[in-house]
Amino acid sequence: MRRVHTFCLIWCKVFSGSAMEYIPAKTIVTQVKNHSWFGTDYNMNIYRGCSHGCIYCDSRSLCYRIENFDQIRAKHDALRIIRDDLLKKRKRGVVGTGSMSDPYNPFEKELKLTRNSLELLNAYRFGVAIATKSTLITRDIDILKDIQKHSPVLAKITITAADDNLGKTIEPGAPLSSERFNAVKTLSLNGIYAGILMMPILPFIEDTEENILNIVRLAKENEARFIYPSIGMTLRAGNREYFYEMLDRSFPEVKEKYIKRFDQRYSCSSPKAKKLFHLFTDECDKLNIRYKMKDIIADYKRSYWIKQLDLF
Repeated sequence: MRRVHTFCLIWCKVFSGSAMEYIPAKTIVTQVKNHSWFGTDYNMNIYRGCSHGCIYCDSRSLCYRIENFDQIRAKHDALRIIRDDLLKKRKRGVVGTGSMSDPYNPFEKELKLTRNSLELLNAYRFGVAIATKSTLITRDIDILKDIQKHSPVLAKITITAADDNLGKTIEPGAPLSSERFNAVKTLSLNGIYAGILMMPILPFIEDTEENILNIVRLAKENEARFIYPSIGMTLRAGNREYFYEMLDRSFPEVKEKYIKRFDQRYSCSSPKAKKLFHLFTDECDKLNIRYKMKDIIADYKRSYWIKQLDLF
């Protein structure tokens, strides 16, 4: 275990002089208040900012105080801080990552801060729940399989558009939707509990029967175990202005629909949300795909619970 610590700390120092900008942090692995969100006990964000350029991103909101959101920065001495945070935890559990910025941004390919943090989670016997739009997650299947031997592992790939062209317009810096579906399949075939975050589904853009049904059917074809939906989006100061600017560029007739229907509201559900949700759940039931949070949590933790019972 000491060899893992030493390697991780040296790795972080080697890249401290690279093009990446580093920001200070006192702690990284923090306890979560809402354990119902995919059953996580802790949260971990190593990077700040994101390069996916998604037109809807809530992390642009002013309340988060992230300047120059499109610039990716890493937390200085992150691996040492994560190690120290894990050592202080009285209770092991599932560590969620990807809530504020994607843990598999382009810098991660060389920096490997996310990969090395997974090695620390493995060394200290914590589980992990990853949310990402990147196919780079498949690089770390070996570590995820090791973690899964002792703790729960959950891989959540965000896909909001079945069509690659529409997806590229809404999430210009992210891999194509088809590539993300393939990543889900690769993870699943390697025994990792993987599925799709179908959120947000943008009103007046993605909230069509064709899009919803195609996502579900492609999910089934690519071995997804679950799809967790949100047929709508959120808008607040910061991301609202950016979103409207992007609508003017790519969907010029849609902004007025948002202003007329939602005004300054935070929660912006699709006008067709009820109908589409029934359509979605019927198709998932038919194809045996989980979509309820409690079922997803029970499913990905089940093998861990069985292993725990086997010890007694």
